[in-house]
Amino acid sequence: MTPQLQQAIRMLQLSTLELNAEIQQALEENLMLEIDEAIDDQPPETESVDKIVDTSAQELNTTADNIPDDLPVDTDWSSIYDISPPRSRDTSRESEWDISSAAAETGLRDHLLWQTCLASFTDIEQQIAEIIIEEISDDGYFKGEIHDTAESFNSKLITPQLVEDVLKRIQSFDPAGVGARDLRETLIIQLHQLAADTPLLGKAVSLLENWFDLLAENNTLMLRLRTGLDKEALQEVLKLIRSCNPRPGQSISTKSHDYIIPDVTVIRHNDRWIVESNSENAPALRINAGYVGLIKRGDRSHDNQLMRDHLQEARWLLKSLQSRRETLLRVAQSIVSRQQTFLEKGPEGMQPMVMRELADELELHESTISRAVTNKYMLTPRGIFEFRYFFSSHVGNEVTGNHSSTAIRARIKKMIHSEHPEKPLSDNRITARLKEQGIPIARRTVAKYRDSMAIPSSSDRKRMI
Repeated sequence: MTPQLQQAIRMLQLSTLELNAEIQQALEENLMLEIDEAIDDQPPETESVDKIVDTSAQELNTTADNIPDDLPVDTDWSSIYDISPPRSRDTSRESEWDISSAAAETGLRDHLLWQTCLASFTDIEQQIAEIIIEEISDDGYFKGEIHDTAESFNSKLITPQLVEDVLKRIQSFDPAGVGARDLRETLIIQLHQLAADTPLLGKAVSLLENWFDLLAENNTLMLRLRTGLDKEALQEVLKLIRSCNPRPGQSISTKSHDYIIPDVTVIRHNDRWIVESNSENAPALRINAGYVGLIKRGDRSHDNQLMRDHLQEARWLLKSLQSRRETLLRVAQSIVSRQQTFLEKGPEGMQPMVMRELADELELHESTISRAVTNKYMLTPRGIFEFRYFFSSHVGNEVTGNHSSTAIRARIKKMIHSEHPEKPLSDNRITARLKEQGIPIARRTVAKYRDSMAIPSSSDRKRMI
């Protein structure tokens, strides 16, 4: 393969993030490249360097002509120039944003340490609190042992009871439920922080304190017998418990969020699906017209030859980027033409499609399609999807027709979502319903699809209420 073809293939398989890094590196190393910031449709490189210089000189002369030769002593700059006042920031909402985001920026432990400054701890209690906070996991649970923490100070002044008291005070910190030693304790802490007039609050706390094992086993029949609640009241109690956060520490996280920039956008216009390239996912490049003019007027010196080499590399890069955009657009258009039912009806309308079929249609190699759909994203009215999402295997035969595995998963998920909680659908029952819909599929395949969607078995999904 020629170097140009190798570069085009490498550019094709890069994700948007990797492509931006590659472009940034090229801008730093190649003096012929610059970012195209032109607003109009006319390419800036078509303008001559002399025209640009003349325009700049004209602007300077115009500005100089506006300044009188003799200025009064008390003249202010504002009387000569139009000085716009600096933009004042709207701070009315900044404080609210800072408060809501400060914890997320500092992390859970820093957020707890900050609250110890407001808790009026003594010096000894502050030291204990810092050790306890170090033992709190990202989920918000205290993973240490009270006696071990007390013994680690090697002081008679610090007893297990004192450590327990400090831990109890930390458990009143934000977020609610932090510092608990297990799930039961964090749920109780969160319930105690609710308003005292919350309906059935006492029943919910009593259920957690006395019959948590039955709740973990989802034994609602025994819970009704133990608590003396009827079906509706127990349902409200469990609803109140489920409103608590089982991982309170996760509400304050320092994990950064990766935002996806789509490579193409799909819109519906006049009953037609239109695919457009996203020009904002990478900066537009152009060749510096000034340096090109220097090459034309230059000699055969080393510097001039270096600029010629950079010019050739810049042209190759621009061609590779253009080839990448065209290939991604062709692949996206072919995907959309085959998956219009998905765009109109959702995952249940996904059509079976493999890369070989797309390669034959576009007269490209299958490896090229694989590179084009890896880490490339499409913005549709139904959300952002990776190109690979639209490829799925065929299930079925010539008599019953082929069905997409993605569509089958969507049907299974829909069946389970609408099932009765007291009588969940078994894998055999789901298989029978799919066959009634013209989708012949084995029970083990249904089980495999269900496991891939992290859906428990029918026995684990069964609930009495």
